[in-house]
Amino acid sequence: MPTSLGVATSPEHDLYDEAAFRRLDFTDIDLGGQAADAVEFEECGLRRVSLAGVALERARFTDCLVEGSDWANLRAAKSDMQRVRLAAVRLTGVHWLGGVLRDVTFSECRMDMATLRFTSFKDVAFVGCNLTRADFTNADLRGAQFTDCDLSGAQFTQADCAGTRFIRCELAGIGGAASLRGATIGAADLVALTYALAAALDITIEES
Repeated sequence: MPTSLGVATSPEHDLYDEAAFRRLDFTDIDLGGQAADAVEFEECGLRRVSLAGVALERARFTDCLVEGSDWANLRAAKSDMQRVRLAAVRLTGVHWLGGVLRDVTFSECRMDMATLRFTSFKDVAFVGCNLTRADFTNADLRGAQFTDCDLSGAQFTQADCAGTRFIRCELAGIGGAASLRGATIGAADLVALTYALAAALDITIEES
């Protein structure tokens, strides 16, 4: 992302259909509750920016850095991110449906109860994220890696996890464990996963 950016202001840079924001620094701006189709953010910095409760369709984020922002309950349909880094972003309850994430890093983000159904992940890294009860139903996770993440109660039903990597993650109580076929899981994480796999295979575990 470029080091020299123009300064975004509100309401001049509020969301509207087919808006194209390029090389802008969005800092301490509240865009919460707005709605727009086909919005583009290219080479932008978004620091402490609220997209809480925003409704987007066919949005695109390219070559952006997002830091310390509140995107809770953002609803984005058929939207894309490419070469984006999100650090310490609140994404609780976000709905990112039928989208594409390519070369994206989520670092220390809160993503509990996030819904990422039918989304494709390519070269995507989750590092130190809270993903409790996140929903990856029917997602293509073949290009995803999870490191030091809490995935307790997350849902993976019908997800494609061939090649997905889980490193030092909490996997207790996950749903759709059978869909983890082809994934790579750290040995230390297998104990928590045992009960989910047993339930998926209708195996009864007796305590000795």
